[in-house]
Amino acid sequence: MAVSLNHTIVHARDKDATARFLTALLGLPAHRNLAHFAVVQVGETSLDFIETQGPIVSRHFAFLVSDAEFDAIFTRITARGLSYWADPFHREPRAINHWDDGRGVYFDDPNGHLLEVITRAYGSGGLDATHVNPLLRR
Repeated sequence: MAVSLNHTIVHARDKDATARFLTALLGLPAHRNLAHFAVVQVGETSLDFIETQGPIVSRHFAFLVSDAEFDAIFTRITARGLSYWADPFHREPRAINHWDDGRGVYFDDPNGHLLEVITRAYGSGGLDATHVNPLLRR
């Protein structure tokens, strides 16, 4: 059997609201409740949201999507008036990146987790890309 990531637990203030936020923006099926989790299925992996009143440490989740899916997701981001950036450090507001000759955008969820939507996997454009991924330049 090949190893694959089955699920990860994600802390949230309101698990159901966070799950609805993510499924609505990404165009995913509605979440399901499983005991104390709000489960969002993303391909073969699920994000299992659990509520906490303690501090939430920001985590990063990147979603690889098609060009058409990117267009739809980006439209939903802007329609909601969400802040977005071309970079993970929030230095390039109201912009998308074109790393690996694709498109990418970062935005925050209601708990401060950093979400990213990309159309090309990191490094897939190689050093010959018009817009070389900055990770390859180091």
